[in-house]
Amino acid sequence: MNTPTLHPILAAVTQRIIERSRPTRAAYLDRIRAAHHAGRLERSQLGCTNLAHAFAAAPHAVKIELQQEKTPNLGIVSAYNDMVSAHQPLQVFPTWIKEEALKHGATAQFAGGTPAMCDGITQGYTGMELSLFSRDVIAMSTAVALSHQMFDAALYLGVCDKIVPGLLIGALSFGHLPAIFVPAGPMTSGISNDEKAKTRQLFAEGKVGRDALLESEMASYHSPGTCTFYGTANSNQMMMEMMGLHMPNTAFVNPNTPMREALTRAAAAHIATAVRHNTILPVGEMVSEKSIVNAIVGLMATGGSTNHTMHVVAFARAAGIIVNWDDFNEISDIIPLLTRVYPNGKADVNHFAAAGGLAFVIRELLDAGLMHEDVDTVVGHGMRPYTKEPFMIEGKLEWRDAAAQSGDDNVIRTAANPFSADGGLRLMKGNIGRSVIKVSAVAPEHRVIEAPAIVFDDQRDVLAAFDRGELERDFIAVVRFQGPRANGMPELHKLTPQLSILQSRGFKVALVTDGRMSGASGKVPAAIHMSPEALLGGAIGKIRTGDLIRFDAEKGELDVLINEAEWLAREHAHADLRKNAHGTGRELFAGFRSLSSSAETGAMSFGGDFA
Repeated sequence: MNTPTLHPILAAVTQRIIERSRPTRAAYLDRIRAAHHAGRLERSQLGCTNLAHAFAAAPHAVKIELQQEKTPNLGIVSAYNDMVSAHQPLQVFPTWIKEEALKHGATAQFAGGTPAMCDGITQGYTGMELSLFSRDVIAMSTAVALSHQMFDAALYLGVCDKIVPGLLIGALSFGHLPAIFVPAGPMTSGISNDEKAKTRQLFAEGKVGRDALLESEMASYHSPGTCTFYGTANSNQMMMEMMGLHMPNTAFVNPNTPMREALTRAAAAHIATAVRHNTILPVGEMVSEKSIVNAIVGLMATGGSTNHTMHVVAFARAAGIIVNWDDFNEISDIIPLLTRVYPNGKADVNHFAAAGGLAFVIRELLDAGLMHEDVDTVVGHGMRPYTKEPFMIEGKLEWRDAAAQSGDDNVIRTAANPFSADGGLRLMKGNIGRSVIKVSAVAPEHRVIEAPAIVFDDQRDVLAAFDRGELERDFIAVVRFQGPRANGMPELHKLTPQLSILQSRGFKVALVTDGRMSGASGKVPAAIHMSPEALLGGAIGKIRTGDLIRFDAEKGELDVLINEAEWLAREHAHADLRKNAHGTGRELFAGFRSLSSSAETGAMSFGGDFA
């Protein structure tokens, strides 16, 4: 078929990113090309003593293969643990990968593990202040795992919020090696998201007890696999598909199924064969400006997580590619919203996959000229293979074209009949600074608010004010000193039930913060990731309780309505942050906080050669 013409704005934004990134991208490519050993295995540069250490624990058959000059060795980097449901299925993956590698003329070794913390467990508690920078720890752990110079390619096993961006940053630091990302899949569907949200709200109002709340939560989060709402974890999996780093359409297959095992084995077999025959590009070459734009397009088309306004920026910079929130905003303006998955709708990711899934979405975007088709992927050049979905036919994998029609127009639609004409994220800017909002989950009648500010320096103070009945009015909650430099930028998702209650009672409410919300950012309008943050002199630190704020998510405008001279002359507030410095391991992350860049530049603790 003829390749559709790319939308001119998407072409222009991509070209602008290419021009902006030219020096840093060129420097990055020079570095990884210098690290590449053409025609030689990675371990060929090691001495005999070094090799003996690397072989020592290997089974005899693997030792024999590792001594050969032509047998590639695959590294496995995994975020497995058996507490986090999304990562528990990864326990068995290394065995499958090793078996398939040997069948296809390669070996595989478990190179190393990374941490995998769960924001759902730490939400609202001090452990959440480690969450964002766990991404950087994961990136460094990945680099440590690959530092032995033993591996000719790597498979990256991870799922959740910071894990996949961290793995990708680490992989790009070894960008001369081919890579494939291997997902674990979502848990099967539990109770409906509406039912879960209703019980949370009843508990927040004191109408049901903790026993009822725990029963509801356990019926929702009930088995191995990723949480089924469309938050950061499932947005990660979508982006890996949009960037061609997965085997096609493997993101949303449930764990502990024959299909999941077959797809994992297929990933290992594919990369082993591709490395042997030199038919796969190094990951640093594969991840291009067009790949990054495709990831952003996917976020908009599916109503993806706000967290990726930082993570995409961060892993793009790891490949020498510079993107900013203006790029996100312009792409959002032209990309139609094709899915409704909770919190943007009632369905979960299993319903989304059953209705057509990512193969359907990618085909619609390609056919409408709304994503780049001419990119390199782990299965070759071009995105068309990602418009197919896998089936098990007589025990063998087979990819077939995506469904011609949506299985449910309430969940997934064509580009010609979208849920809305623009995407799910928007840039908010004004005299407070620059922030982002997930508008796809916010009803139109709640997107424009003019109300007085109530200022807080701690999310627990918001909850206490709610319990005292002090928030029964129209207001905009300003929660500051929540940025990466201040306290590691925790998610403030625990505020959602209380603010939702107030909204349901007819009050006009919104949130403005230099912290994060969540991949599950919901129906209450929230301008988040405010940059600069309060600790770095951001204007959010000048807001006082009672200041009138105009919050217009339709136009992307956010301003304190005050005389400009008075606003410029007003001093910044100061907060006592000593309570954030210790406990739950926070003292170990002081260096990360002190080095962090702004939210718009990825909230990264890395410096030096990072763009």
